[in-house]
Amino acid sequence: MFARTERLLLRPSWPEDAQKLHQAIADEGIVRNLARAPWPYTHEEAVRFATMDHDEIYPSFLLMLRTDGAPRLIGACGIGQHDGEAELGYWIARPYWGLGFATEAGRAVMGIAKAIGHKRLVAGHFIDNPASGGVLRKLGFRNTGKNEQRHSKGRGESMTCAVYERSLEDAGDDAMPPISSRAFSIRDYFERLQAA
Repeated sequence: MFARTERLLLRPSWPEDAQKLHQAIADEGIVRNLARAPWPYTHEEAVRFATMDHDEIYPSFLLMLRTDGAPRLIGACGIGQHDGEAELGYWIARPYWGLGFATEAGRAVMGIAKAIGHKRLVAGHFIDNPASGGVLRKLGFRNTGKNEQRHSKGRGESMTCAVYERSLEDAGDDAMPPISSRAFSIRDYFERLQAA
């Protein structure tokens, strides 16, 4: 499954992505705001992520900045599971913070989530990372007013996490641009990339 936005290509990870993935995420300032990524984030961890099986119901995407040359890996966004619910998660490499990439990718992933049958998404952010809350509000998530303790592998401890939710059933087409969820071949991918 692939998606294209104004500036990004969202695609699954491939084994050959491990090196670039490690370079992009091996930053304590990024990892400390994630629940599942350990710190230090090793090259072996990047290989594990890049080679994991792709789940059609809970897809995960690398964010590739479309450029005149080769696309540049700038983050990841996807749907995971948390307490039996579909959860939106994302991270952006530090040089690309504050440029709207998390919001752009989040909209695309929400469109995919709706297309594959998810009715609702949850999300959260550690309370010392308010910028992530801003992204969630831009995506139409509602702060539930609840906080929960959530373990952060990157910090090695539990932290207070603000809890958000978003119904996808009431999301209009203007909130989430239509995304084609059909899979296409690697050849199609490279032809489309060259045409971009």
